[in-house]
Amino acid sequence: MKERAPRLPSVASIAVAVLLVTGLRTVYSAEFDGDYSKLSGIIIPGFASTQLRAWSLLDCPYSPLDFNPLDLVWLDTTKLLSAVNCWLKCMMLDPFNQTDNAECKSRPDSGLSAITELDPGYITGPLSSVWKEWIKWCIQFGIEANAIIAVPYDWRLSPSMLEERDLYFHTLKLTFETALKLRGGPSLVFGHSLGNLVFRYFLEWLKLEIAPKHYNQWLDDHIHAYFAVGAPLLGSPETVKATLFGNTFGLPVSEGTARLMFNSFSSSLWMIPHSKYCTSDNPYWKHFSGGFRKKNQTYHCEEQEYRSNYSGWPTNLVNIEIPSIPGFDAYPSLQEMVETNLSAMECGLPTQLSFSAREVADGTLFRAIEDYDSDTKRLLYQLQKSYHGDPVLNPLTPWERPPIKNIFCIYGVDLKTEVGYYFAPSGKPYPDNWIITDVVYEIEGSLYTRQVSQLLSGNLVEGNPGATSGDETVPYNSLSLCKSWLGPKVNITRAPQAEHDGSDVQVELNVDHLPEEDIVPNMTRSPRVKYITYYEDSESIPGKRTAVWELDKANHRNIVRSPVLMRELWLQMWHDIRPDTTSKFVTKAKRGPLRDDDCYWDYGKARCAWAEYCEYRYIFGDVHLGQSCRLKNSSAETLLNYL
Repeated sequence: MKERAPRLPSVASIAVAVLLVTGLRTVYSAEFDGDYSKLSGIIIPGFASTQLRAWSLLDCPYSPLDFNPLDLVWLDTTKLLSAVNCWLKCMMLDPFNQTDNAECKSRPDSGLSAITELDPGYITGPLSSVWKEWIKWCIQFGIEANAIIAVPYDWRLSPSMLEERDLYFHTLKLTFETALKLRGGPSLVFGHSLGNLVFRYFLEWLKLEIAPKHYNQWLDDHIHAYFAVGAPLLGSPETVKATLFGNTFGLPVSEGTARLMFNSFSSSLWMIPHSKYCTSDNPYWKHFSGGFRKKNQTYHCEEQEYRSNYSGWPTNLVNIEIPSIPGFDAYPSLQEMVETNLSAMECGLPTQLSFSAREVADGTLFRAIEDYDSDTKRLLYQLQKSYHGDPVLNPLTPWERPPIKNIFCIYGVDLKTEVGYYFAPSGKPYPDNWIITDVVYEIEGSLYTRQVSQLLSGNLVEGNPGATSGDETVPYNSLSLCKSWLGPKVNITRAPQAEHDGSDVQVELNVDHLPEEDIVPNMTRSPRVKYITYYEDSESIPGKRTAVWELDKANHRNIVRSPVLMRELWLQMWHDIRPDTTSKFVTKAKRGPLRDDDCYWDYGKARCAWAEYCEYRYIFGDVHLGQSCRLKNSSAETLLNYL
């Protein structure tokens, strides 16, 4: 059977992170008739996925394009290309106090237009699309325009600065409470990438706003379920690369310029990798002990941290060459060799140091290179002020299961993902003072160095690779930490991602799950089929459900636009709001088309595929046979098959 490729926009070149809060009007009421127009959504975008607009007048010399109030800054590629220095003034913040440039100030835009396309345009629009596909799904399932609310924020700021400057978490709390009053029921939270860390901080901040005896009740009243998609629960190594070398995210700038801009943001360390075995002092002692607390929150690590080699990661995150003798470059000039009477052996062999995730997160890496990198002072300052010393939460610690009734952790697997780097001095000044000499990847459960060519792969590396690889941005060990939220008995189901009749569905019930150990199903795979594997537990915590979904070959930055993810989310939402459902989770027995877009023409059989669901129905304006294939029944009637 021949399938029609999903019609998706081009791959976005910027990492995005999104948090969605969707209100339900009558979650358990039999009055709910499946009309999705009764649902409301609150979308909170993540890193680099909100438009920023100028709030100043800035005259740009040697360029016809100036910045006026409300002009687009992030992202306006035209001004980026023609007036990059002006654009950087509007984008960068003071690296210490996070204030704006004296000549230009930028603030986040508001409304849905701020998050759908970062750089609207015929060519740039699809390339910078962030949340547009989800809004299309909402429209197709009958949600009204006024039921979807966007609450953008300044993604350049650390969590404490978001609250200090913009009262962001106060606004988010009011948004939850307003949704409850408008719809009469709790909400669904949908977080993507950094959005999950934003939501985690909000949950901890909320503990200081609500009396302890009312905290769990508030969560039950306002949040029905939490969908964590692509959550970097232990951080992402790409943050280290962006901090020391630069990550352009596809923008037409050099790595050095990207590093300079990225390191001016206090949010640059929010996703720094950290150990799964180390926690910090409880910040609440400050609030309940007369304001006294230690100056520094230190890490407290389990014995496993010192017995294992890599802090629960596949390998050391950073391997970096520094000069053997302090005060000199790793590769000094001939004149420096003569003046200091150094031997060739002393000059030619710089010291290579390796750092684990714990040593990156606690600042050991940055202190070790302090004499060779002028930016480490800023990094250590922000690390202490905005993270280790945060009065609400040290975000660089592992996350235990939040006390929410229903949690679904969703991520992509089986893609080549960076897990470690080799750095060396470049001989150039900051911000170009480091080069990457090699990269360590995890690929299908093994570790390799950088691929030399299409035909010749890199060398196999020793370490502790996981059962599979990550989603091209976040490694598997960071994504799959949420498996530790599952109980001792887990039901596992593996099914094809595409529409199927159930013939290739595999099920294992009551699989033993040991604490701190991964769950690897004993199931077969067809090499040409992409699967989704469900790990589900509804018994270990009374009244609560936990599920983990692994999607084969789902890219981190585009998973939120995946038709497969959208389908599964809508089916689970439909299951949860129906009063007549009998199972804890939506059935996996079969998957058929839910929208007209899911129907297509099967040229081999000369009819519309999925005849049970789709029929040929021409409408004036259709230009090909597949476009005339449409659902026989409405989407609401089709969903009744999944109760």
